[in-house]
Amino acid sequence: MASVKDTSTHIIESLGGAENITSLTHCATRLRFQLVDVGKVDQEKLESDTAILGSVTQGTRGYQVVMGGGVANYYSEIIKNPGVSPPDEESSSAKKNYDAVRGKYDWVDYCFEFLSDTFRPILWALLGASLIITLLVLADTVGIQDFRAPMEEQPEGFRLAHAMFQSVFYFLPVMVGATAAQKLGANVWVSAAIPAALLTPEFMSLGEQGDTVNVFGLPLVVNSYGSQVFPPILAAIGLFWVEKGLKKIIPSAVHMVFVPFFSLMIMIPATAFLLGPFGIGVGNGISWVLFQINGFSPFILAIVIPLLYPFLVPMGLHWPLNVIMIQNITTYGYDFIQGPMGAWNFACFGVTGAVMVISMKEKNNSMRQVSVGAFAAGMLGGISEPSLYGILLRFRRTYYRLLPGCAVGGAVMGLFDVRANAFVFTSILTTPAMSPQLGYIIGIAVAFFTSFFLTLLFGYRTAEEKQADLERIARENHESIEDVASRSESHLIGSSGHGAHASEKTAAVGVVPATGIATKEAEQATIVLDTPLEGEAVDLSEVPDPIFAGAKLGPGAAVKPTGNIVYAPADGTVLTVQKSGHAIGLNLDNGVQLLIHVGLDTVELAGEGFDVHVEKKQRVSAGDKLISFDTDLIKSKGYNLITPVVVTNAKKFGSVSGATGTVTLSDGLLQVHPKPEEELES
Repeated sequence: MASVKDTSTHIIESLGGAENITSLTHCATRLRFQLVDVGKVDQEKLESDTAILGSVTQGTRGYQVVMGGGVANYYSEIIKNPGVSPPDEESSSAKKNYDAVRGKYDWVDYCFEFLSDTFRPILWALLGASLIITLLVLADTVGIQDFRAPMEEQPEGFRLAHAMFQSVFYFLPVMVGATAAQKLGANVWVSAAIPAALLTPEFMSLGEQGDTVNVFGLPLVVNSYGSQVFPPILAAIGLFWVEKGLKKIIPSAVHMVFVPFFSLMIMIPATAFLLGPFGIGVGNGISWVLFQINGFSPFILAIVIPLLYPFLVPMGLHWPLNVIMIQNITTYGYDFIQGPMGAWNFACFGVTGAVMVISMKEKNNSMRQVSVGAFAAGMLGGISEPSLYGILLRFRRTYYRLLPGCAVGGAVMGLFDVRANAFVFTSILTTPAMSPQLGYIIGIAVAFFTSFFLTLLFGYRTAEEKQADLERIARENHESIEDVASRSESHLIGSSGHGAHASEKTAAVGVVPATGIATKEAEQATIVLDTPLEGEAVDLSEVPDPIFAGAKLGPGAAVKPTGNIVYAPADGTVLTVQKSGHAIGLNLDNGVQLLIHVGLDTVELAGEGFDVHVEKKQRVSAGDKLISFDTDLIKSKGYNLITPVVVTNAKKFGSVSGATGTVTLSDGLLQVHPKPEEELES
């Protein structure tokens, strides 16, 4: 397993180097990059590291790398690189960060993204506070101390414990003000100072909650701004425009003195008189609408919420609902979203738990690592992203196992009208914060086991995905595919056939035994691969690209093509095919994984001049047409057509040698030699 340092270096290289990274932040599970050119990302290489759970493009310049719960360690290591740095105050103040805007209506996308990025940095503090709340609610449940008793009735130790979590929620407006300003490009500390002014004893001494007082002849409504989120968001937006205007009329030599001075002088009164009360009204209004829907039918709301979350979370659109949850707690003293949301979380963890069991049975080390980490993060922390990006979005069939658990669990929540007494993350540790607790436990148990058993019974992969996995596991463990398939099927509940032959079990799941693909004997024979295209074969070191020339993607050879069609050199499965059509990855039945990359930097053509004839996961036979390309057009655009052909899993074999000179389709291009016997024995 690669170290944090090695993986961090691997990430930088796969993203096109430090010079391609303009900024870096992170949330609970994801590294969030802004890149100069997303086209320089080598996603296949990036995700070859088992520590990386997945990656996804966000907008025109944004790129997310999913790392799981240890994301902060990788973040800290990456920013040590002198060419990589997090967004600082100076750079973030230069402009709004619109780089990750997506879709046709970009202003709508940016609004959601703005809310999401405002809350992500605060996640750790909120998660820590939620577990402290859970402990206090648990103490209430067992009769030690009433959680909602007035502070003067709380023992000193419990008063301190309340202060420990209230520090996060009471001063939440200050944190939100800072993170919202960072996203917008306004001054972080001035933005934090605006809501802080409304939390001071001096402001609260103006009157009681709801009083209207006269300030310089103007009516001012005194509100309690602790735990509020909409007022600081509106204040940060206002600050952005005020700062922008002030910088135009104040000489740059005195910006540091007068821009913050006038910003505070303008924005604190504006927030106290106008934006603050309006923000509270907005929050109360949204909470009221949802409250009315919940009052009309808690059952319907409880089903809709968990069914929405699997589609909201991948887009980051679930974060705005956290605002409503906190608003509900502040307004009503309870929240009716978190309980049903727990049905989604535990259905998700049910799928992950089943994948973990299946992976252990199959000795699938890569998926075992992903599922164990995701399961722990979910059950103990209530964080679903590792499961989502490591499993659910990677194997789309899992949604058919997930959604029934969401629906059934949500229905149980609706029957019991489950409510949250405090803002917490829905993990196994935070059940005491829900009421009725028994109804919540039944709901999450139903959601978990529904998805768990559906996944266990029907699997989480397509037949092609499963076959590819079984072949890989067999190669890694030096076993026959029949043995691996036999283990894989043994997890099925009620599976008869303990006395059946392995070959029968293999056939039962549609796995075709390949000709020696995973046996130890196969790795002791030299594999000869025909050239995938006609041309002049040259040594890989002659490729004018340091990644290929240095064999960083694997050893092999290159072809200067005279033909314009790429053919399959042997039987196998398409691992990946780029949308631009310039590259294809193959998982051959002889155990070799091959990358064929037509030209250099041809990804920039965005598919122009390329025609792809296959798709991902498709079975191909030797001689099948894979890609055709227009040589004249590509050359006219100034691109080099030299085509590297590399073995990406060469570590499973010995050396790889390549031919040179003119090659036709019947000629061998690569020889993949076996490991020495002493290495196989070790």
